[in-house]
Amino acid sequence: MLYPQEVIEEVRARNDIVDVISGYVRLQKKGASYFGLCPFHNEKSPSFSVSQGKQMYYCFGCGAGGNVITFIQQYENAGFQEAVKMLAERAGVKLPEAEYSEEVKRRESHRAKLLAVNKEAAKYFYYQLRAPQGKQGLAYLKNRQLSDETIHRFGLGFANKTSDDLARYLRGKGFPDDVIKEAGLASFDERYGLHDKFWNRVIFPIQDSNHRVIGFGGRVMGDGTPKYLNSQETPVFDKSKNLYGLNFARSSRKNQFILCEGYMDVITMHQAGFTQAVASLGTAFTVGQALLLKRYAEEVLLAYDSDCAGVKAALRAIGILREAGLTGRVLSFAPCKDPDEFIGTEGAEAFEKRLAEAENSFFFEIRILSQEFDLKDPAGKTKFHREIAKKLCGFSEEAERANYMEAIAEKYHIGHENLRKLVSAEAARTGLVRPVERPKSGIQSKKMPEDNGKKLQRLLITWLVERPEIYPKIKKYIATEDFTEELYREVARKLFEELEEGKADPAGLVDLFPEADKQNEVAKLFHTSIGKLENKSDAERALHDIVCGVKRNSYEYYSQRSGTDISALNQVIAGKKVLEELNKMHISLD
Repeated sequence: MLYPQEVIEEVRARNDIVDVISGYVRLQKKGASYFGLCPFHNEKSPSFSVSQGKQMYYCFGCGAGGNVITFIQQYENAGFQEAVKMLAERAGVKLPEAEYSEEVKRRESHRAKLLAVNKEAAKYFYYQLRAPQGKQGLAYLKNRQLSDETIHRFGLGFANKTSDDLARYLRGKGFPDDVIKEAGLASFDERYGLHDKFWNRVIFPIQDSNHRVIGFGGRVMGDGTPKYLNSQETPVFDKSKNLYGLNFARSSRKNQFILCEGYMDVITMHQAGFTQAVASLGTAFTVGQALLLKRYAEEVLLAYDSDCAGVKAALRAIGILREAGLTGRVLSFAPCKDPDEFIGTEGAEAFEKRLAEAENSFFFEIRILSQEFDLKDPAGKTKFHREIAKKLCGFSEEAERANYMEAIAEKYHIGHENLRKLVSAEAARTGLVRPVERPKSGIQSKKMPEDNGKKLQRLLITWLVERPEIYPKIKKYIATEDFTEELYREVARKLFEELEEGKADPAGLVDLFPEADKQNEVAKLFHTSIGKLENKSDAERALHDIVCGVKRNSYEYYSQRSGTDISALNQVIAGKKVLEELNKMHISLD
């Protein structure tokens, strides 16, 4: 549900940001703020600032920033509503009951029933593994070197050899047949009636990112088929948008995922300490799964089997990762087949080394491509070079393309100029790469004027938050329209409204923007360095320069648009008058 704004404000107010973040990051007070090592990127010198006065955090290194709610979202990889719930529980704030339309109530009630029956089935499977009838399944897991702690953590279970005991158990718990069937736990036919889908199998409960059981995977005991059986898709289980192990991996704080093929690969890696491992769910890796990973990390290491099918799967996944904007690398487990076997025979330390040595995904593609050609034959070699050129055209950014061109030319002993010509010819033929427009002179273009204008706008907003008593002295000169960036304008409009009421709540302004990148930008607005001002005279001069600069930037911005926009023309006329007045006056801080 969407909580009322007053409830969100109460949750924020009852959770002091320094107290909350101190539970995750070691902070030291320096001046008016607290500093520590940023939990969102690796650093040796503290650049992570927490302001008790503003109730905000901002990292001057990576740009992450926001309020106490966004911190929990980023650190715990939680959604907004989930973060509000966590903080409400911490502070003892009672959240209102959900209010839904009848249609939403019906749909949510149906989903709740499916989640409930899955949870009950998971409990039943869990019990069966530890009962006498689960002896074979437990022996299988122990033989795979899984500890009791790992078996418990992943909720592993066992489906008995009998064909309807789960269905009878769930009926006894009050679940109707149609819910049991829709959850994919049983089937119905005239001969056998309602009978279990999973039997004589070790069971792997599949959980969503919030630890709710949404489906199951089962590995058959013996030589039965299929070897692995997965739940059908349901209203709570979409295979293309979920990943096995993500509920644990999303909190690994590694800023990377290891993507593999099987449940046992994931479990073995987690047991060995590689808690960033996930696996697709009996289907090929999808764009939806890539976008899910992108919420939490920037890099994905592909840990597919080393056989032909694994190589094909890796090549396909590389394209999907690139499409989603993720960096990919490929792990090698030779002479072993997969991560599970490698860790079992070589150990965690050797696996850690393989992670560090993971191959760049583009180099992997080219290496596999090279196997299709006879590189001792000049004709085969030429064809290979042309295929490389096609691949290089896939990089739309010139700098990235140039870097890979240089590396590939050196790696495969191709003349750099020859490769460049091949790429240019391929690009011209296919239109895959647009020619880069370069300045006609060799002089670098100067920094755009609007860059300075943006900084002045940020400085003014920071100053108004830190010293709200300034607002009455400048409000006749500065309007929200003077902030020429849309996001700055939205923040200024709300901030001015609050200052009119005699308050300023920068942490609350972050909640106006659900997107993480905008939240970071808003946090940056309130953490722009004003610099050290020795005395009141310096402060007054700096304030005057900032106000004049913001107004001048606004005047120039609207002047460029006044020919076709009457409102812009009005802004120009008003702006010119204010600038003339500002140039003749002094802004006092008394």
